[in-house]
Amino acid sequence: MGELEELQSLLHQPLEEEYLPEIKDWFLSILRRDILANIGPSFWELISSNTEQSEEEDVSGFVSAMNVLFAKLRPYMDVADHLSKKRELFEEMKPSDDATGFQVKVQTVIRALLLHRTTAKFQSCVQGFYRKAFWSFHGNKPSNSSTILNNSDGAISNSSDVKMDETLDEEENSVWETKGTGDNIMEGYGSNITEHFHRINKNLYTTGLLERVCGEAVTSIIHVRIEEFVEERCKGEFEQSFIKDLEQTYAKLRIRELFNIIVEYPDSHPALEDLKESLRKTDLRSRLIQSLRVAMETRLLHPGVNTSDILTQYVSSIRALQVLDSTGVILELVCEPVRSYLRTRDDTVRCIVSSLTDEGNSDLADELAKSNPLNIHEGQGADDGEEEGDPFKWEPDPVDADPGQKLSSQRSSDILSMLVNIYGSRELFVNEYRSLLADRILTHFNFDTDREVRNLELLKLRFGESQLHHCEVMLKDVADSRRCNANIKSAKGGKKDVDDKENKEETQEQEEEEENVDDDLPDGGKRENLDFKAMILSAQFWPNLKEEKLSLHSKVQTQLDKYTKSYEALKATRTLFWKPNLGQVTLELELKDRTVSLAVSPLHATIIMHFEEKEKWTIQELSGVMQVPSTTLRRKIAFWQSQGLLKEDPTDCFTLVEEDSGRGAKRERTRSSSRAMTRRSPRPPRPSRRLYTSSGLTSREC
Repeated sequence: MGELEELQSLLHQPLEEEYLPEIKDWFLSILRRDILANIGPSFWELISSNTEQSEEEDVSGFVSAMNVLFAKLRPYMDVADHLSKKRELFEEMKPSDDATGFQVKVQTVIRALLLHRTTAKFQSCVQGFYRKAFWSFHGNKPSNSSTILNNSDGAISNSSDVKMDETLDEEENSVWETKGTGDNIMEGYGSNITEHFHRINKNLYTTGLLERVCGEAVTSIIHVRIEEFVEERCKGEFEQSFIKDLEQTYAKLRIRELFNIIVEYPDSHPALEDLKESLRKTDLRSRLIQSLRVAMETRLLHPGVNTSDILTQYVSSIRALQVLDSTGVILELVCEPVRSYLRTRDDTVRCIVSSLTDEGNSDLADELAKSNPLNIHEGQGADDGEEEGDPFKWEPDPVDADPGQKLSSQRSSDILSMLVNIYGSRELFVNEYRSLLADRILTHFNFDTDREVRNLELLKLRFGESQLHHCEVMLKDVADSRRCNANIKSAKGGKKDVDDKENKEETQEQEEEEENVDDDLPDGGKRENLDFKAMILSAQFWPNLKEEKLSLHSKVQTQLDKYTKSYEALKATRTLFWKPNLGQVTLELELKDRTVSLAVSPLHATIIMHFEEKEKWTIQELSGVMQVPSTTLRRKIAFWQSQGLLKEDPTDCFTLVEEDSGRGAKRERTRSSSRAMTRRSPRPPRPSRRLYTSSGLTSREC
């Protein structure tokens, strides 16, 4: 029994899913060895034998060699199919990408080992076979029938050859047909060659060899046939025009592919130029509009497509269709469903504004950099007055333009104007940018606003300065906050220098004492190192901020009170109202066996800071201290659980995890001898917790 037979018998037995990958690898190794040692050499020996033969004999030999090849590959393809079905069975009969990938892998192995190098004799046989098959079919059909190459699956079929396909399907239930030896198949170039043509193509497709074997041959035959057809129809005929038929055929092809052409723009610009020339000489404009609208609605405008992808395709459509039609009529008619659909999505405006101000999106960022103001059609003012411009460059509307509607795309080629015209309102986009700017400032808590200042200046050129006055004040608040933080810090630093100079010796003694007794202090010993910064907002210029009730930890609240007093001393007539839920806290948590550094929200920081005082808290106790609802508090505690710092035991009771169990066990093994030598009593758990914070909180200035 050979290896393949042994594998086949194994597949008829119950198998566990975990053994399937090993069985697949075994199968592929058997296939590789057999192709290299047996299947490949015998196939190429049949192809190269009897070199000096006529074309008919070469074709007959080619058919025989292919039949022998498929007969030897058939058991392997059956096993591959069986392995793929085994995978689907394990997954409850659902089609699996892994199963399809395995079949592709088998085809790749066959193609790589069998056809990695072909001979001139083989190419000649392939050319002869497909040429005879083509002429046999062409000779038995009306002259207006056409052969079509379907590129999607690689199979060759004919639209008027339905009866032949039905007859073949009735005669054979499997594509693995190897009837005959090739004798006398060319007699009369009749139906035998056509039957072999279909059978060989099906087998080539199943084994993944179709494109590799016949792609070049079929292409060259079609080119030759096109040249012969043009010469037969056009030579000597001077009273009839033929170019229109050729252009219509080309234009129809490009119209069917126009959606993909738009996706590939600007790389597809040459195809658009060709289509533009063809539309000038053919009456296919209405067909193009209808076809592209249908493609947009079926492939783009459905819930499964992200808003950002729809906007990307819309922008590409604007650029591509302006190449086809500078008047903008095609763009207006085709993209009206896109604009209507985008208006129904809640995140359209935010996606547009984010794309404009995002450095990663170079296309719309380039549009923002253009200095010309927006051409917005708002309300009833859309049609007032005449457009400014050179009167000598005026062009009438095309005949298919709607006479009752002004075409915004016809009057302007500015992409940003068209995006804003989806809603027809500047204010809507300005308010969205204002909210987005506030989110960016308060989320990242970064005082470096160079990028945002640049974006604001560009937006002011497009939307106008008055529209963006609030945003300008927001960025000014960030700069003022940075200066205010520096002034308050320097004022504290100056006072501290005086105190340090007066009590220098006393301070040094205290520091030495802290270093010596730090581990034995009952409250953790180490003084808190809190670097505090505030973002001060002008109440009337910022958008409404989310309000969440939160009682901060006493150490942080003390810093807030001190900062407020310093600010009131600096700004005599003003005070601060804090937003404790907004801001960012950078924590460094020093535990027994590890140090954890994280940037979290004030609420998260307040939770973990309370565990510095007490190891265990119930959800009700913590909720009462922090004045946060228990449901919200539980969601926030889940973050610390995911970090391995808190655990729930029992229900609604949370404990600080001082030492990771895995790390603790390893530490015990590696340091047991050292402990035995020093005989030092273990450190109590609470003194090992040290908290270093760098806080940034938000306040409103009044």
